[in-house]
Amino acid sequence: MGGLISRIERLIDNAPLKPMHYRIWILSALGIFIDGLNLFIIAVALPLINNQFQPSKWELGLIGAGAPAGAILGAIFLGYLTDKFGRKKLNIANMFLFVIFSFLCAIAWNARWLIIFRFFLGIGVGADYPISSTYLSEFIPKKLRSRAIMSAFSFQAFGALGGAVLGLIVLIFYPHPDAWRWMLGLTIIPAILILFLRFSLPESALWLHEKGKYKKSARILARLTGKPIAKIIRMIHKDSLIKETIRPRKASYSELFSKKLARQTMLTSIPWFLMGICLYGVSIFSAIILAMVFSHIASPNDTLAQNFILSDIRATTGSVFLDLFLVAGFLSAVFWIKKIGTIKLQCLGFLGMTVGLLILGISTYLHFKELWVFTGFAIFNLMVNFGPNPTTYLLPTERFPPYIRASGHGFAASTGKIGAALGIILLPVLIKNIGTAFSMFILAGCSLLGFIFTVFLSKNHAHAGSHAPHDRTRSPQPPL
Repeated sequence: MGGLISRIERLIDNAPLKPMHYRIWILSALGIFIDGLNLFIIAVALPLINNQFQPSKWELGLIGAGAPAGAILGAIFLGYLTDKFGRKKLNIANMFLFVIFSFLCAIAWNARWLIIFRFFLGIGVGADYPISSTYLSEFIPKKLRSRAIMSAFSFQAFGALGGAVLGLIVLIFYPHPDAWRWMLGLTIIPAILILFLRFSLPESALWLHEKGKYKKSARILARLTGKPIAKIIRMIHKDSLIKETIRPRKASYSELFSKKLARQTMLTSIPWFLMGICLYGVSIFSAIILAMVFSHIASPNDTLAQNFILSDIRATTGSVFLDLFLVAGFLSAVFWIKKIGTIKLQCLGFLGMTVGLLILGISTYLHFKELWVFTGFAIFNLMVNFGPNPTTYLLPTERFPPYIRASGHGFAASTGKIGAALGIILLPVLIKNIGTAFSMFILAGCSLLGFIFTVFLSKNHAHAGSHAPHDRTRSPQPPL
C-alpha cells in the first residue's frame, strides 16, 4: 500500500488551495484557540477562586493543574481513538467536552468539584492536540503544511491573550470575588460555535483509504483537488487485486516503541515534556510574581477587598502585556520555519527560554525590580513560542506515518501535559523549600536539557519535512 498512499499524498501535496482548505484551517485553529483560552484563563481566575473557596495548597495546585492533567488522558487515549474511529468524529466529540465541562466549571460549588470538572475539561483540551494537527497534516498542501500547522497552533497564544483580556474585562465590569465564574463560563460561547461548524468538516481521505473505504476517500479527494472523481477512482482501484493485496493497518501504541519508531517517539515526547514543565510552571508563577511587583501600588485608603481586586486587575494587565510576546513568538516562528527548519527552531527556542529563566532567577536577588522581571518574562514568552511550544506540536505530524500519526501525536502531547502538571504542582513547593531563584535556575536547567535532547535525538537524521523514512509498505503494489 506504500505506493498507493504515496500517490494519494502527492494529490494532496499538490492540490490547489480551495475554500475547503481555509475552512479546515480556521476550525482547527479555533479549536487550539479554545485550548489556550481554557488552559491559561485559570491563571487569572485562580486568585479569585483562592479567595472564595479558601482551598488547601494542594487543592489550589490541583485546580491549576486539573486541565493539564486531564489533557494527558485526552491526548493519549483520544489520539488513539482518532486513528481508530476517524478524525471528524473525534473532532466533534472533544468540542462537546468543552461545552459541557466549561459550564460545570462555572457553577462548581466547591474546590474539589472544580478540580474534577477542570480535569474532564482537560480531556477535551488534550484531545484537540493530536486531532487538529493530524487533520491539518492530511489536508494542507505540502508547500504550506508546516506553516499552516504552526500558524494554527499560534492561536494558543491568541487564546492565552484572550483569556487575560477576558479576565480583565470581567474584573473591570464586575469587580467581585465571584467574577471567576463569568470568566470560565463565557468560554462556552466560542466552543458552541466551533462545535456547530465542525459538523460540516469532511473526513480525512488518507484515514478513509487506510481503513479500506476507497470510494469515500475518492469523493473527498475529488473535492479537495478538483480532479474528476472517476479519474481518482480509476487511479486507486484500477487493479481488481487491490482488495486482496491491501489490508488496512491498525495502529498500536506498542509500535511507537519499536526499533523503527522509538527514536522518533523520544524526539517528539521528551523535549515536549521538558517544555511543558517550564511553560506551564512559569505561566502560573507569573501571576504570583506580578502580584508581588504591583503590591506596593495599593492605596492605604482602600479596603482589603478593594486592594485584592485592584492587585488582580494590575497583575492581569501585566499578563496581557506579556502575552503579546507569546503572539510575537508565534508570528516569528511562522516566518522562520521554512527558512531554518523545525529542529533548529526548537533548539534556538530552548536556548532563549534558558536565558529568560536565568534573568528571572537573578531578578530575585534584585528585589524583583520591574525591568528585570518584565525582561525575563518577555524573553521567555517570546522564545518559548518561537521554538519549542509550536515545534513540539509540529514534529509528530512530520515524523509519524498516517496510520499511527494521531496515536504518536497523542503520546507526545500527553508527555507534554505530564510536564505541565508537574510544573504547576511542584513549582510552588520548590519555591517554598529552596527559594524563587533556585526554582528558576532548575527550570533553566530543564530548558537546557530540552536543547540537548533535541540535538542528540535528531542527530544523523534528516530534517523531518516528511515521514518518508518510515516504510509503510505492507504488501505488493498492485499494478496501475
